[in-house]
Amino acid sequence: MDRPFADRRDAGRQLAQRLAAAWGRRDDVVVLALPRGGVPVAFEVAAALRAPLDVLPVCKVGMPWQAELAIGALSSNGAQYVDRALVREAGISPSQLEDAIDEARAELARREARYRPARPARTAPGSDSPVEALSVAGRVAIVVDDGMATGASLKAAVLALASLRPARIVAALPVAPPDARGRLGDAVDEFVCVATPPNFMAVGQFYADFGQTSDDEVRALLDRAADRPPAR
Repeated sequence: MDRPFADRRDAGRQLAQRLAAAWGRRDDVVVLALPRGGVPVAFEVAAALRAPLDVLPVCKVGMPWQAELAIGALSSNGAQYVDRALVREAGISPSQLEDAIDEARAELARREARYRPARPARTAPGSDSPVEALSVAGRVAIVVDDGMATGASLKAAVLALASLRPARIVAALPVAPPDARGRLGDAVDEFVCVATPPNFMAVGQFYADFGQTSDDEVRALLDRAADRPPAR
């Protein structure tokens, strides 16, 4: 099996090469990682672009009897995306869906507290839910994950991000299915992906090392990124 990426850091360096020409060393770019697996990838992207790195906490809503399969996702400013067609096809009842959303909401709160305990939160326009103090208004927001399967988490993230009024949203991924761009629709302004293999089954099949990213690793990478000097 062809594994184009040694690990997430290697994937980030390859992705950065695709982004550098358009977005490198600009003072209006911010790189936003989907935790947890997207953070090591985004760390390398932000380093190469000399851009600030932040997280955009998002949590998938898992299928009640197969939690790893996403039927939707929640993001930190109250944005919610549910694949209604998949819910109907799977025969998920309204109460089962609500329970799955409640579980995702609790996990999202845990992630926010874990990754950013000292950062102030505020409320997004038109929402009563607190969000992290991301400085994205009027800037190019490059949203990074370690790959895309269903696209639910990424779509929830960019829908949440849109309410913070960035000038442009760029979805950036190492690997995704061939139809990935179409799944995101007009939720993103630009889509950059290193590989869209026709034999796509799961993100992990394209990594030699796809071990789980820990909360401690996420915090350590965010701290290291915060210490880097900004681009001029």
